[in-house]
Amino acid sequence: MQAQPFVSIVIPAYNEAASIRHTISEIAQVLNSHCHFEILLVDDGSKDATALVAHQLVQEVDCLIYLRLSRNFGKEAAISAGLHRAKGDAVMIVDADGQHPPELLLTFMRLWQEGYETVYGVQEQRQENHLIKAAKKIYYQLMSRFSSVDIPANAGDFRLLDRKAVDSLNLITENNRYMKGLYAWVGYRSVAVPFTARKRLAGTSQFSFFKLVKLGMSGLTGFSVIPLRIASILGLLVSALAFILGIQILIEYLFHHQPVPGWPTLAVGMMFFAGIELLALGIIGEYVGNIFEEVKRRPLYLIAEEHSQHQQRQSSGQ
Repeated sequence: MQAQPFVSIVIPAYNEAASIRHTISEIAQVLNSHCHFEILLVDDGSKDATALVAHQLVQEVDCLIYLRLSRNFGKEAAISAGLHRAKGDAVMIVDADGQHPPELLLTFMRLWQEGYETVYGVQEQRQENHLIKAAKKIYYQLMSRFSSVDIPANAGDFRLLDRKAVDSLNLITENNRYMKGLYAWVGYRSVAVPFTARKRLAGTSQFSFFKLVKLGMSGLTGFSVIPLRIASILGLLVSALAFILGIQILIEYLFHHQPVPGWPTLAVGMMFFAGIELLALGIIGEYVGNIFEEVKRRPLYLIAEEHSQHQQRQSSGQ
């Protein structure tokens, strides 16, 4: 008989004390007879009772490994911490809020065993307002056309990664992490699985519109130089327009004896050019900021504590 595979499940969590017990219980029930597995719960500096619940779960679930980061480093860093410590032949990433249906993990495993090295969920029927939907549509169109990787729309972190893909991701040392882009960048044979997200078990999403904008800018500047090119083209167009207007004013003054407009025209022109310059500087600043963060070479995350039943048995001498 073929040996059952060993699979790691990475669960990043931030203020999910009310959800993690149910989420871990569901995952364990689904996978229990299909594979050997470990669950890595990565606490991204939660401020609620997540640590207390996690310590209780470690005593109850022998395959659970609890990692608590020293502060909130962000979901991308928490996922990376889990990937660095995962030992499975494949690694599955699941949110702690219970929105990812655990039964889909069996579909992920089946497709992986058929030869796919990356299996990712694509969310259908998302309950979002029109502003966020329009912004995401424009964003994915820009990324599809101008970035160096093909990032699927509505595909998040809910996925399975083969050991080869995980090892490749672990080779990446950059701190400015946009995991959706990195999943696509490492490549490998991939397949999408559509799913409908369930309601959150408790609480509300930690991602506000402004956090989504920040994450989107991180992806755009991390995988494309199109903002810089847009700034250059805009500067060229404005310069050409200014030159044409200057020629027109000169012709009207020399041949038609029209007086040159006074300070209102000058003021509007200066404000317009100043706006273009500030826009260009802001775009350049985004890239310079990314360079600034990278050259400092600070760790992507710091682990404050790590607990598992295996560690406890070792420390007690059993």
